[in-house]
Amino acid sequence: MSRKLEKFVVLFDNTNLLYFPGQFLSGRVLVELKDDTQALGLHFHVIGEGVVRLKSKRRERIYDKENYIDFRMRLLGEPGQPPVMLSPGIHSFPFKLGLPPGLPSTFLGKSGWVQYYCKAALREPNSLTHKNQQVFIVMNPIDLNMEPSILSEPFRCDIDHKLSKAMCLGSGLVECQVCLDKGAYVPGETIEITATVTNNSKVTIKSTRATLTETIQYFAKSKIIQSETRELASLKRDKIRPNEMDQWLNEQLYVPPLPPTNLRGCHLINIQYDIYFIISPNNMEKDVKLQLPIMMGTYPFRTENGSFDGKLGTHYPSTLPILRPWLEEKTFK
Repeated sequence: MSRKLEKFVVLFDNTNLLYFPGQFLSGRVLVELKDDTQALGLHFHVIGEGVVRLKSKRRERIYDKENYIDFRMRLLGEPGQPPVMLSPGIHSFPFKLGLPPGLPSTFLGKSGWVQYYCKAALREPNSLTHKNQQVFIVMNPIDLNMEPSILSEPFRCDIDHKLSKAMCLGSGLVECQVCLDKGAYVPGETIEITATVTNNSKVTIKSTRATLTETIQYFAKSKIIQSETRELASLKRDKIRPNEMDQWLNEQLYVPPLPPTNLRGCHLINIQYDIYFIISPNNMEKDVKLQLPIMMGTYPFRTENGSFDGKLGTHYPSTLPILRPWLEEKTFK
């Protein structure tokens, strides 16, 4: 059939390949033939799956897997029936099925993924099979307006930490108050950070820094088998000398394209986002870190008149980030 078959493709009616749970997945399989061709059947398979796989130097081992869609249909031919003769030209075989509600969003990570795709197979009587497949994207949206209202309010964290210049030379407190303009965001927005750092110690603070991090946890058999945290964006301020104070006033941290929090519907991969405010002393002491967990959604908060509560210049992405180059970069420690 390879010489007779000129085209064999899966086409979706939705050309941007983006679907929501509960929508209809529809399209057609196109077969273009040069000559008369016999076919036993045209099989169509829709697959949605979550996989966790850890790489090792010796081999790759799949630790866990779960299925979200496993739907099969015949678009041509019947079991036990003689082959069907297809004439030269283009043949179109339509398909349509409803996607189940609650599907997790498409996600690609280093040690696991959630993916959706369709496979088509055209079988000849001589046991030869021609195959093709097409990936599609699922976005399970999180509307922040449906989440607890407290997430739309400012989020504050305070700490008093004692810094020691030396065991025999006394010590002092560093006071820090950090406030975010709210507790949930969507990609394209900016996180407004207000902070006050008062250095009542005898130690110079080398720097202060605010960082947006993404933590991905991979599960197998309900146990965490790998966890990785990466820095996505950051802001930094200079030193604070003893008995001095520094203030952050609505400093803005941009939220890049990101998948939503939690991957709802997936039990193998968990995603968490945090803002860390980090105080780095100018001595041998460890950094002081304030952790402020935030939610990442799909649809932003609305105002009382129903419009999006977006700042000037905010651009909301219309699809999911499938390729994220920074997965290979900055690891947050």
